[in-house]
Amino acid sequence: MKKKLLSLILAVSMTALCGCAGGTSVQSGDKPEVGSDVPVDENAPVYGGNIVVGVQQDIDSLDPHKATAAGTKEILFNIFEGLVKPDEDGNLIGAVASGYTLSEDGYTYTFFLREGVKFHNGETVTAEDVKYSLERASGLLDGTPLISVLSIVTDVTVSDDGKEVTVTVSDPNPELIYNFTAAIIPAGSGEDSESEPIGTGPFKFVSYKPQESIVVEKNQDYWVEGVPYVDGATFKIIADPDTALLEMKGGNIDIYAYLTDSQATEISDYMNVEHAASNVVQALFLNNAVAPFDDVNVRRAVCYALGGDEVNEFVAGGNGTVVASAMLPALGDYYNDVTSIYGTSADPGKAKEVLAEAGYTDGISFRIDVPSNYEFHMQTAEVIAEQMKAAGIDATINPVEWNTWLSDIYTDRNYQATISGITSDLTPGYLMDRFESTSSKNFINYASGVFDAELAAKNARKTLEGRVAHYKKLQEIMADDAATAFIQIGPVTTAFSKNLHGYKFYPVYVQDLSTVYKS
Repeated sequence: MKKKLLSLILAVSMTALCGCAGGTSVQSGDKPEVGSDVPVDENAPVYGGNIVVGVQQDIDSLDPHKATAAGTKEILFNIFEGLVKPDEDGNLIGAVASGYTLSEDGYTYTFFLREGVKFHNGETVTAEDVKYSLERASGLLDGTPLISVLSIVTDVTVSDDGKEVTVTVSDPNPELIYNFTAAIIPAGSGEDSESEPIGTGPFKFVSYKPQESIVVEKNQDYWVEGVPYVDGATFKIIADPDTALLEMKGGNIDIYAYLTDSQATEISDYMNVEHAASNVVQALFLNNAVAPFDDVNVRRAVCYALGGDEVNEFVAGGNGTVVASAMLPALGDYYNDVTSIYGTSADPGKAKEVLAEAGYTDGISFRIDVPSNYEFHMQTAEVIAEQMKAAGIDATINPVEWNTWLSDIYTDRNYQATISGITSDLTPGYLMDRFESTSSKNFINYASGVFDAELAAKNARKTLEGRVAHYKKLQEIMADDAATAFIQIGPVTTAFSKNLHGYKFYPVYVQDLSTVYKS
């Protein structure tokens, strides 16, 4: 499913965002009775009922400004909204703000607040709430930015009539607008978000049981007319893939995403299965700071030994897109196809040759730490281990729990290799800036003065068009350094109960439950 990406930030100057009101005037209950004043539409969505969504990992935080994991953000998408938010076509639309303008010099954003938006506690959103939220996220409150990209925000002011919020930045960034998806929360409520999260989204938080579930209920005061349809939803945390399959076969789950091809085949008699493009770049991430991957030739050998075509076919049923960089092909002009450097099929002969040149005539061995709750990554590891074996490389798979992966691997960087995915907010900078040598997100410990210099040159360009060549060069530099072994853009393969309708696929990592309903 092709998605229209970046259509907003490509025309960011003096842009006004449209709202997304609409829908039916019926607020709750079933379809109207024959003879009522409301026309009957047999294909109209049904109101009421509850759904269960199976998710593969526990959340890392209920605080929307502190949440890091993509799996957390896909849930919080239903609870919180920013001034803007993405739609299913990859466009940004107005949320808490009905529109905005950007000054010609790129330093000043003025957001026009939507009237009548309410928090889940029943209070109407004010400009002071917006000011607090942006100052908290950017670090203006205490000097600690919770969303690093927003650290360039220098001032947030409220208009006299309280209908506008003006944001000033220190350095114009044509990609910054996407980061105003940062959640708007009640003024002063930041530290309470972990226990009592309050947003403006289509669903209100009810309860959270670690390692078990997150329960939400319908926001009756949601500003978008007519949705959501269901009364509530439970995000059921199921870390074990076999248990998830049993739950789906038993009819206990209505939605389950990120299936492998074999899982989709096994469940197809019980549930409907659909595929869509994703924004997740899967890779065999190599820790550049530890042996043997502190040697560029060892990293290159692994890239030759790994065949993305085979992984895609076995794990994703051929529905993925093989890549050799962190950039999404869907980002068009910014994508540089560098797959020819190492090829898309395994080349064990070349891998052995490069290893021998590096002095490893007897091969190497290393451990792949894999989050065990993601069957997609576990099956990928099995394929890669066999590919490595053919090249004289001994790769041992070590399944780890998700919380362990977050702390030991992502945060502490205590690993040799790991298989996971990185997500994008649909801006090219999100995918490439993380590999700057000093970035807190650079968990592969990639350190290249050439890369950092090119990144600085890119950032000095204040138009998207001016950054294109730099982004392409950055991908070439990383590929030449074999900074990591990128594999594919995996598909989002999702199972639905046969009586569930209205689900929308997004080009970002979210689960939007506002439009789903059960017949």
